Order: sequence, then structure tokens, then C-alpha cells
Amino acid sequence: MQAEQAEFLKEYLPIFRCPKSGSDLRFVGNNLESTSGGYSYSIPEDNIPRLFVPNDWDASHDDITSRMKDFYEETPFPNYDDFDDAGALIDKARKGVFARLLDEQIPWNARIIECGCGTGQLSNFLSIANRTVIGADMTLNSLRLAQEFKEKNDLHRAFFTQMNLFRPCFQPESFDVVISNGVLHHTSDPFLAFKTISTLVKPKGYLLIGLYHTYGRISNDIRRMIFKMSGDRFKGMDKRVVDTKLSAAKRKAWFMDQYKNPHESKHTINEALDWVKKIGFSFVSCIPKSNPFEPGFSESEQLFKPMQPGNRFERFLVDTGMLVTGGSEGGFFIIIAQKK
Repeated sequence: MQAEQAEFLKEYLPIFRCPKSGSDLRFVGNNLESTSGGYSYSIPEDNIPRLFVPNDWDASHDDITSRMKDFYEETPFPNYDDFDDAGALIDKARKGVFARLLDEQIPWNARIIECGCGTGQLSNFLSIANRTVIGADMTLNSLRLAQEFKEKNDLHRAFFTQMNLFRPCFQPESFDVVISNGVLHHTSDPFLAFKTISTLVKPKGYLLIGLYHTYGRISNDIRRMIFKMSGDRFKGMDKRVVDTKLSAAKRKAWFMDQYKNPHESKHTINEALDWVKKIGFSFVSCIPKSNPFEPGFSESEQLFKPMQPGNRFERFLVDTGMLVTGGSEGGFFIIIAQKK
């Protein structure tokens, strides 16, 4: 274990907990052990603490976790381009409106966790502004790419750990911002995942969730069907799959994630707002906006400024409008909520 990783764990050990017993953790050699005894977690030479534990569900609960884990071990997503370094990451992230707005509007001293960080691109990017960012994922191959990029570019405020988001290895109310973008719809129980990671948010902190949209995903579903029926011909239907500006690994990762994924669910804005209400959080904002009569989303949007959610009918109009507008980015929407 590197000295930097050891110093981080010593500093932040109070926010960690045993994912099995819920008790505090302590150092014993190069391992983390529960203070209640009986459970030990290794920290190998790759500096990624092994804090993943399987779900403890009965047979009636369909658990796809191991299947999803195997899929992303084989094809980490999103992959890095061959030329990526910290400068390139900053440049590409800031060209994406959402990442740039997060970077501009999350305070520099915030503590962030990204649940389901994949290869850690967003976690690494947000850490550059001296924020403490923890990227957690169940897939070791993805985490190794994240850790390698962090070490190569001396990103001292990003840290990565293996974790099952249904069994967090962190104490409740430990983070100012909890992000899970494009993850919950690949789980066995998206609402339970939503509810579980919401416990990590500090009072007045924020939860940001990105989900596949029921209608916005239809064009992607049509392409998936065509690829399946044609033996993966006509890949030019998705420009990212044939974009030679991207590395071959990155193009493959996108294709596999979008069209070969073993499981995905789809949701509406109305459904997500019901989730927010059920966990006792306050709705803050939505991308796209959940009220069709407000000005459209802009590149100077204030993400954490509360907006009117609209009524159920107005949100239905936005939901159905995703049939037309939702296909360009994989049929995605984002909900931001605040813990009261």
C-alpha cells in the first residue's frame, strides 16, 4: 500500500464502516478489520481496498449483481482514450456541459462519493479542484484504470475502493454530494439502490442520479434489435461506435455498454420524483427540466438552485417529449435532490 493511500485511510477512517456488520473499521497491518471482530478486508498492491461484499438476499429476490460485475470486468466503461492525461480529461470533461457545471458549482472543499464510478473519469476530474472525491465501484478492472490514471497524473484528492452500493462501506451522512450517474438502472432493484445510497448524504447535502428514460431509450432499443438481428452490422447507426477520433477500446466499451448489456431498466421523471418523495428528500432540479413551461436548460444553468417540478401532467409532457429529444445521449435524464 502506497504511503499516500495509507495517509488518506488514516485521515478518513472514521467515515468508513464494515459493509457486513456496520461497525467501525481499524487498521491491522495492510488490512482493514471490523472493530466488532470477524471481518477483514485487504488492501493489495494496486491500492484498491477490497470492501465489496455480496448481497444477503433470499432466493425470491432476483440478484443480477454478479452477472453485471462479470460484464464490466470484461469491458470496463467508460474506457480512456490512448492519449488521455489530466489536461485532456479536463478539456473533454469541460466540453460536456453537465461535468463542467458540476466542477464550477460544487465547492472546492466538498466531500463527494461517486457510487458506480466505473473507470473514474468524473471522480478524477472533480478531484482536480482540491475536492475529496471517492470513486466506488464493484468492478476491479474499471477501478484499476481509474487508479492508474490517478497515479500517473498525481491526482492526490481522488481515491478508489471496491464496494457494493447495496452494502455501503461508509457511515451514513458522510458526504456533501452523492453521485450515481448511469448505474441504478443496471441493478436488481433501482429504488432500493437509490434509497441505500441516499443514506450517505449529509443533511442539506445533494443526491444526483442519472437514469435511462422509458421513452428516450426507445431509439437505442431499436438499434439494439437491428444489431442483434443483423449480427452487429450497420454499426454506423451509432456515430460513437465508428468515430475514429476515439480509441478502439473506447468505441468497443460504448458499443458493449449500450447494446450488449445483460440488464437495464427504464424510468420516467414522474417515477424518479416519487422516489425522491419516498425517501424524504426535496426535489431541486432535473435535466431536462421537469416543467415544460420553464426556460430550457442552458449552459449556465444553476444545478443546485431549486426549480418548480411542475405537476404530474406537465412532467408527463416532458416524459413523452423524450421520444424526440432523448436519443442523442443514450436516452438519459438526471434528477438532483437535497436532504432536508
